[in-house]
Amino acid sequence: MKISNILIIILPLMGNPIFQGSLDKEIVLPRNATINQYNQTKPSHELWDKLLKEHVSNSGHVDYKGFLSNKKALKGYISYLNDNLPKTSWTKQEKLAFWINAYNAMTIDLILRHYPVKSIKDIKDPWKQKLWKLGDKRYNLDEIEHQILRKMEEPRIHFAIVCASYSCPKLQNEAFTASTLDAQLTNATKEFLSDPERNSISENHLELSKIFQWFANDFKQTGSLIDFLNQYSEISISEKAKIKYKDYNWALNE
Repeated sequence: MKISNILIIILPLMGNPIFQGSLDKEIVLPRNATINQYNQTKPSHELWDKLLKEHVSNSGHVDYKGFLSNKKALKGYISYLNDNLPKTSWTKQEKLAFWINAYNAMTIDLILRHYPVKSIKDIKDPWKQKLWKLGDKRYNLDEIEHQILRKMEEPRIHFAIVCASYSCPKLQNEAFTASTLDAQLTNATKEFLSDPERNSISENHLELSKIFQWFANDFKQTGSLIDFLNQYSEISISEKAKIKYKDYNWALNE
């Protein structure tokens, strides 16, 4: 691209509550674009991605003390989502990425409101508190999971959204994006299934996370549970495999 076709605008992000705690950066816009036009584009999850990379390990352990030091940035990201709700014209992937990121950011925010805490279950009604305003409506975690995400008929969301607990799928240390969503969901599913602490899989015997029991119907949309597992397991599982479910450890994932 020729230099004459673009305009480089330096935005003072340090003074913007959306990007509190981030460094100044260059935003490249088409020459005829305005700042208002830029603000009206589909939201970027860049700030959430930065927070995750800083405060979540590759194994999914969360540094809640670190998140506390960036609490303003986290609240700024949630506020940013408030101003950029999905529109009907968005693709399914764009909507899924938005709501998965929103759910996880709100879960972190919930823990920070009560930190230090040993378990999310030590918080009163953790999934029913309407603490976050998006658009003209207040949401709780249950509503986002059950009324929005699960109704989009993508069972792999169960390995992307987290409950801040040890037995949960790990919190990924990158934001979900529409352009990479399918690969990210596949990776999260495979990682969860291959983790012997969460699932023990052999050809004829399965000890599975209770996620597969709690949301059994979600995994049977196009076949049996075994059919679903065989899409993502490195081990070929017999249709006659015996299934048990592991106890769920609700200790905080830090």
